[in-house]
Amino acid sequence: YGVMDCFALTLLCRLCGTTSFNNKIVGGEDAPAGSWPWQASVHQFGGHVCGGSLINKEWVIVRYRGRRQNQEGSNPNEVSRTVAQIVLHPVYDSDTNDNDIALLRLTSPVNFTNYIRPVCLAASDSFYHNGTDSWVTGWGKINEGKFLPSPQALQEVEVPVLGNRQCNCLNRVGSVTDNMLCAGVLTGGKDSCQGDSGGPMVAKQNSVWIQSGVVSWGFGCARPNLPGVYTRVSRYQPWIDSKITTDKPGFVQFTSSGVDTDSSYTCPGLPPPATNVPTKQQLKPTTTKAPDIAVILTAEGEFFILGSASTS
Repeated sequence: YGVMDCFALTLLCRLCGTTSFNNKIVGGEDAPAGSWPWQASVHQFGGHVCGGSLINKEWVIVRYRGRRQNQEGSNPNEVSRTVAQIVLHPVYDSDTNDNDIALLRLTSPVNFTNYIRPVCLAASDSFYHNGTDSWVTGWGKINEGKFLPSPQALQEVEVPVLGNRQCNCLNRVGSVTDNMLCAGVLTGGKDSCQGDSGGPMVAKQNSVWIQSGVVSWGFGCARPNLPGVYTRVSRYQPWIDSKITTDKPGFVQFTSSGVDTDSSYTCPGLPPPATNVPTKQQLKPTTTKAPDIAVILTAEGEFFILGSASTS
């Protein structure tokens, strides 16, 4: 970076990942208003489809695809925007959920308030050791088959990161790629669930919240020894930078202290740790017809997406 690049990045980082109020999800609790000001809700046909997170005034990061979920209520701090463009990752794999990420461009910018702010994104050189404290938010089911009850308040849950090697052994060797990140409690009881897909997993570094993951997939919800799997945001900095050409999101390096105990974890069929993990991904244009969807920003620090859209 040059001097001006560093200055611009510093300004971005001072804004992203901050909240004025914060010093279902399974096993979670209602989130206080303003706690997660980047939380988005993507709507289609009048109902919540999946979560997302605001990364600047015009862009939202989500997973590649979401599922329909009911949601009720509104509040005076929310704003809504229709979607002008949907950018899908060009090499998403529907069989493995690899590269499960997409970007939504809003039809007009939102104004930042105490309840609406962007999250910082994990930079490509970030790393998360086993046990890194993280938070996941969403309006999904509060248990397998059990919908979030009225008034369907945003839920939050605290879960630790679980290393990819151990996560592979638990979920099935080969199912967790380098583009994924795992988190959960091995005893069960705390997890994201259906309807939380696309929402953020964040970790706090000093006073800044950094998005490490996007809710992606898992076997059931909050089952013992089956941690949830998230899209690893740090793997997609080059792709995101290639798609958002102005008002770049704030990328911040997250570093875990101590020794990563996952590097020595093993089980039958698991290859030895790789010495070099490739980071480059094929980038090619993707054009997709956008469905009628919209985004709304609400008072718990949430924002919804509504309306019709076109994409590239």
